[in-house]
Amino acid sequence: MGWARQALVGLMVIAAAQAQEVELSLTDAAADRFAALALKCVRQEYPNKLDHVMNGAGEVRSPKDLHPAFYGCFDWHSSVHGHWMLVKLLKEHPAMARAAEIRAVLEENLSPERLAQEVAYLGQGNRRSFERTYGWAWLLKLAAELRAWDDPSAVRWAAALQPLADDLAARFQAFLPKQTYPIRTGVHPNTAFSLDLALDYARTVKDRARAWFGRDRRGPLAWEPGGEDFLSPCLEEAALMARVLSRPAFRRWLDGFLPGLPGDLIPAVVSDRTDPKIVHLDGLNLSRARTLHRIATALGQGDPRSTRLDRAANRHARASLPYLASGGYEGEHWLATFAVRMLAER
Repeated sequence: MGWARQALVGLMVIAAAQAQEVELSLTDAAADRFAALALKCVRQEYPNKLDHVMNGAGEVRSPKDLHPAFYGCFDWHSSVHGHWMLVKLLKEHPAMARAAEIRAVLEENLSPERLAQEVAYLGQGNRRSFERTYGWAWLLKLAAELRAWDDPSAVRWAAALQPLADDLAARFQAFLPKQTYPIRTGVHPNTAFSLDLALDYARTVKDRARAWFGRDRRGPLAWEPGGEDFLSPCLEEAALMARVLSRPAFRRWLDGFLPGLPGDLIPAVVSDRTDPKIVHLDGLNLSRARTLHRIATALGQGDPRSTRLDRAANRHARASLPYLASGGYEGEHWLATFAVRMLAER
């Protein structure tokens, strides 16, 4: 064995040992650490990647001018799901150290005035495909989280957000019947992922989920992951179907779609966390952990696959949780949300 390979193996052993120490629960202290990552970027305007079709010279404007509520965290959808994470953490950990800071950010960004400008932006020309459907789904997830919380401030924020949620819900309803074919990619446009998020807001997506995915067989899980995936096309589909099918029906469907799951499924290797595409693979490990646990829960303890699926979920979670605060904005602006959603699923 050459010295380079020996060094690589040594690093892998150290990383594996560190991963075993990761706590897979959302404590107050963990919530505070996750919140710090979102608070770091929800007010950070640059760098910024706009999804913005300009209709004229007057629309050459800054991110905060265009999106006064969701201008931070590199892009619109990351800002939206960063706000969802802050709401989720504050709701479940009201005594956390950063609670006051979170409330201040939410009060500022989820104001009626700022959200009204977000609605007005959508009403302009050439906005029909803006953030479709990934950003739409995260906004509806945020709205659903606020609507399920009886905190007085949350009630006010939910009311301010409602016009934007109504607009995007209407866009979903108009678009889904026209989307003849689902998108099965491992990045933002993944249809199953968006429907799974939107399902908390409107259960009416069940029929579309069954129509698109109900007859799928022999999912190509062995082809995954792609080099820039943060979602597993096969596992996202299975996690969605776990919510829309009864337990017996889901077991039958899974037998046909992913026989032998989890098999030899192993966490993705992330070779460079400063690369904005390669670091997607940390998100893949976290989203795989969430979906594997969802599938195990849906199968039930009586199914022999459940224990193996939970073990695989834990391996994937531990492979990436230690590296959320890597120091690179490429991952820090979004990965914590995926971690919180995964841990909340547990």
